[in-house]
Amino acid sequence: MLDEASDTASWRITLPHSASAVPMARALIRTALADIGPTPDSDTAELLTAELVANAVEHTDPAVPIVLVVELLPTGCQIEVHDGDPGPPGDLSAPVPGRVPDPWQEHGRGLLLIRTLSADCGHRPTDRGKAVWFTLSAR
Repeated sequence: MLDEASDTASWRITLPHSASAVPMARALIRTALADIGPTPDSDTAELLTAELVANAVEHTDPAVPIVLVVELLPTGCQIEVHDGDPGPPGDLSAPVPGRVPDPWQEHGRGLLLIRTLSADCGHRPTDRGKAVWFTLSAR
């Protein structure tokens, strides 16, 4: 849907609370970024979106839908994943200087990727849980 007031395009889709949500989300990102330019790196956008959606599928209540929101901005894009868990997603803050993350730990690498590869990231409460988001700058 094109928002004529701000001249930005945005998409919103409800995803199933299953493993099929990840490829569906990747396809939406690929489609949303395909016909515009200059755009953020589509591969990075797909990877980070897949991480957020997989986390939502794994760690939240299956009775509450997962919603993917993609907003194309003049400077890049913002991608949000909404879920029904009001708790924070983990550590999206900047890495502690001098502390090297353990690449072999079983959990938390997705959030490390998001912190490292996005221009900005965070989370915010919503009426039904939270939204976890990241932004990517246009190339």
